[in-house]
Amino acid sequence: MNSWPTVAIPPLGAGFHLPAMRVKATQGESLLAGDDEFKLYVCGITPYDATHLGHAATYLTYDLIHRYLLAQGRRVSFVENITDIDDPLLERAARDEVNWIELAQSQIDLFRSDMTALHILPPKSFVPVTEVIELIVTCVERLLDLGFAYKVGEDIYLDISAFKSTLPMPEDEALLIFAERGGDPALVGKRDPLDALLWRAHRAGEPSWQAPFGEGRPGWHIECTAIALRYLVGEDFLTRKSGSTISLQGGGSDLIFPHHFFSGVQAQALTGEPFAKTYLHTGMMGLDGEKMSKSKGNLVFVSKLLQSGTDAMVIRHALMSSKYSADRMWSNEVLESSKAQVERLRLALAKERVSGVELLINQLIAALANDLDTPNALTILDRWSAAELTGELEGDDSPGVVTRFLDALLGLAL
Repeated sequence: MNSWPTVAIPPLGAGFHLPAMRVKATQGESLLAGDDEFKLYVCGITPYDATHLGHAATYLTYDLIHRYLLAQGRRVSFVENITDIDDPLLERAARDEVNWIELAQSQIDLFRSDMTALHILPPKSFVPVTEVIELIVTCVERLLDLGFAYKVGEDIYLDISAFKSTLPMPEDEALLIFAERGGDPALVGKRDPLDALLWRAHRAGEPSWQAPFGEGRPGWHIECTAIALRYLVGEDFLTRKSGSTISLQGGGSDLIFPHHFFSGVQAQALTGEPFAKTYLHTGMMGLDGEKMSKSKGNLVFVSKLLQSGTDAMVIRHALMSSKYSADRMWSNEVLESSKAQVERLRLALAKERVSGVELLINQLIAALANDLDTPNALTILDRWSAAELTGELEGDDSPGVVTRFLDALLGLAL
């Protein structure tokens, strides 16, 4: 499937050094160094609803990493999936009495529009699950052959026994979260309550596909394993001897377990190597002091903010005003603060000459390299803007250097 239109990135120019970025890894390496080709996989949407600010904050985080790596002159292969066959999508389509395929397509189109507006760099491969069912079937077959999967009735489950010692939390806590996030720990016939579904046998009224082990549809976790390995490692990922570890697996913190855990152990079962060097997760988004969730009905959608006339660059600025790894709150005050800062910045950049450009940019680079510290970067930028507008600084630098940097590294096209 086509992703959204590419975003032009202006050149930074010579004279600026970008050190390796250090991040607060959930697991694995913290320094995003090495790798001639940086292989980035970010879990995409389940397209049954519009893009809310939690989604936008997550995709913005990995966009900032993507931009920084490109500014270093590195090659980046970025892949994102679309979970266009899953229980929430089918349930929403049934509730609204619409075709699940049409519902998915409408939300995918809206997501692409939101990402375009927010200047998110598009993935090299934007892959719907429904376009790679044959690939997923091949992976499930291999897991069965290797003894990492088994049948419960006509469904197929991953056998977690070889990887249970790597759980990211105590088992009792894992069981609670597993049940909350789509797992079925109480199912009779499973070898272990934490074994995860790989293939759901056909049920009446559900879409399904043919497979040697029975008609059905994929489980949630195997889709990302298959897509990431195929599009980042290569078509030969099941037969290659080495080089199957990607650079970074990203998503929201709600994916740490079970999704990223199972995606990772399935990949290791298939290739014999760790799935990713670095796992990185973004915090959750709240609204006015409460958790933002579909069940609470308090989601703030990007498309509705844009329709109300909110500047996309103000939304982007506001999403960067809090640390990516922290749970944060959205409010009208956050948006208004960013609106004022963006206005000051535009006025400063409209001057014919400005001062302190080299120092400013080096400070911004240092903030980004230090665990993507966008709040600090925006504070530094606002102080510079305010000083320029009060006439405290005199200089003979071109504001175009700053404009290009903000566009290239922060995605603020002003």
